[in-house]
Formats: sequence, structure tokens, C-alpha cells
Amino acid sequence: MLVFDGRSLSARPLIAALSLALLALTGCGARDDAAKGGKGGAKGTPEVGYVVVEPTAVPLISELAGRTNAFQTSEVRPQVSGIIRRRFFTEGSYVKKGQPLYQIDPSLYQAAANQASANLASAQASAEAARVKAARYKPLAADQAVAAQDYTDAAAAARAAGASVDQNRAALDTARINLRFTTVPAPIGGKIGRSLFTEGALVTASQTDPMTTIQALDPMYVDIQQSSAELLTLRRALANGGATPASAAVRLKLEDGSDYGLTGAVEFSEAMVDTATGTVTLRARFANPQGLLLPGMFVRASFAQVTEPNAFLIPQVAVTRDAKGNPQVYVVGADNKAVARPVTTTRTVGANWVVTAGLKPGDKVITEGVGKVKPGQPVKPVAAGSPQRIGPPKRDQAGASSGKAG
Repeated sequence: MLVFDGRSLSARPLIAALSLALLALTGCGARDDAAKGGKGGAKGTPEVGYVVVEPTAVPLISELAGRTNAFQTSEVRPQVSGIIRRRFFTEGSYVKKGQPLYQIDPSLYQAAANQASANLASAQASAEAARVKAARYKPLAADQAVAAQDYTDAAAAARAAGASVDQNRAALDTARINLRFTTVPAPIGGKIGRSLFTEGALVTASQTDPMTTIQALDPMYVDIQQSSAELLTLRRALANGGATPASAAVRLKLEDGSDYGLTGAVEFSEAMVDTATGTVTLRARFANPQGLLLPGMFVRASFAQVTEPNAFLIPQVAVTRDAKGNPQVYVVGADNKAVARPVTTTRTVGANWVVTAGLKPGDKVITEGVGKVKPGQPVKPVAAGSPQRIGPPKRDQAGASSGKAG
């Protein structure tokens, strides 16, 4: 007998009531385990998304540093000495080829040209007199009216006078050329810089400092630096047949990070390695109609040099690492079981890995749900990007979620 609140109760009815309560709680716990997916909370077959891979041609994109250079550069220097009398251009403007830039005082050169012209006229007169004299002596010498030596001397004098005419004509041409050089023209067309000499300054034909500089800015060159080791690797890949040459446009990224809208093309590469930097220079040519590119700018050039013809593009999320750190992917094998496949990855292209070994055409590579897959585990494969299938809750699960207890 038990005594509770002054009353005596039987022990057997109390034990029976407690047993019924424990059985009810045990039944609810079992239904909760069933709602979670089986005995002891075990999960069902995981659903994974896959993509079917096929080989494709993948270009090898190289991004290298480069510097812009003018298409043509001309340092304007005088070819005669003298005082600058006039300047005909505006600094920073565009000039045409042959346009006059400076006028050097032509007084001395005009006088030299006049003197050379007079000397030529004198030589021509002397040559004419010598020619006539030799012509007169010729028949007289034949008739022995004059000594043969006299005719020989007259003929030689005529030839010497003719040579003197040629010498004076050449001197006149030189004087006229020097006179023409007093007007300094633009050797090329382009944008002209500041003038380093003003009116009244003395310039000489042998000076080292240019009077000004002209640069042709459309088109423009971009000198790209590539390491000799990378270039050697590319050439070996081409020689072994593992890659094919690519002829793709070159794109530029400017110093502020923006993209240059126009594309260019690589024209040639240097045949020697710079011993100071260990790089080879590749030169690309770009149109520059708006003058956005200026000489000396730092740019980043990206272009395809070779193409891998039989590579696979695999999303980066599909590539994992094994215990040794080697890359691997999971493929859907026989009987819908996950199979770990070691692969060879060379580089990334956007959001994808470039895989060159380890896969076959038609393989189903798991790209979604990779974290819940183990080697040899059965999976439920669906095409990647398919919506997740969520069915209605079972009756016992609905009862458990609504708070009903057995």
C-alpha cells in the first residue's frame, strides 16, 4: 500500500499507467525515425546532377604584359647650319609628310648657289673654246700644217674643259640642295611634339639634339614580353602534335583596367632572347583612329597562341582532390554508382578546368551534389540544372509534423 496526500493507493494501477505513457513516447520516436528516411535515421540514395562531356578544341589564352610604341618615329634634325628664322607649325598638332616646319636663314646658301651657277657658266664657255680649237687643229694636223703634239694638247684641253663643266654642275647641284635644306620639312606624317629650338636659335648639321619629334600614332605597335621558357613549351607542343597553331585576335586591357575596343594581330616575334629579362618580344599591330593609345603606355595583351584539339572543359566544382592531393572527378558508372576518376588538369578557362587526360567522350561527370558522393556509392543521376524534386510528405510524416502522437 502507498500513502499519497493522506490517501492509500494500490501500486499496480500506477505502474500500468506509467507503462502506457512510455509506450506512447516510443511509438512517436519510431515514427520520427521513419520520417527521416529509415531505421536509425539512415539517408536514402543521393540525387546528383551530371553533364555529358565531349572533347573540344580549347585555345590556350596567354595574358602578357606589353608596352605601346609609335608606328613611326622621326626626330627632325637640320641638314645645314644656320639661324632659325621662322617656325611654321603648332606644337602638338598633326602634320603631313613634306609640310615645312622651320626656315633656316638661306642668305649664305643662296649666295653659294649663285656662285656655283656663275662658275658653271664660265666653265661652259672655256669648254666651248677648247672644243672649237681642237676641232680646228684636227685637219691641220692631218695635213701636217701644225705639229701633231699641238693637236694632241688641244684635244686634251677640250676634254679637261668638259670635265670642269661637269664638276661645276655638280657644285651647283650641291649648292641648290643646301639651299633647299634651309626649309626643314616633315619627314613623316603624324603628331608633332614640342619644339626644342625657337626662332633665332643656332642649329648645326652635326648636332645630336633633334629640333622636334614626329610620331605616327595610327596604327600603333604593342611590344609584348613572353618568357623564353613559355615559348619553348609552346614550340614543343606544336612539334609533338599535341597542339595546333592559333590565329586569334589580340585584345588589350588598358592601365585603368578597361578593355580597348579594337583588336590587333601579332606580326612577328624577335629571333633572340633578352639576356637581362629572359623574355622574347612579340609585336602586335593595332588600329588607333581615336588616338587613345599613346607611346609608352603599359597594357595587358591576351591572345591565343595554340589550340588543344582534344580537351575537355569541366566545371571547376566537379574537380576534387584525393588523399594525395591529385585532381579527380566522379562519373556515373555502371548500375548508377559513383566512380572516382583521376584526371589531368592543365589550367582554367573561365569557370571550367581544362582536362587533357582521364576522361572519355560520353562520360557522365557529376557536377552537382559532389560533396555527398563517395566512391562506389549508388546515386540517382539527373541532368545538371534539373529542378529538385520534392514530393508531398507521407501520411505518417504528416502526422508527425502536425504534432500528433500515437
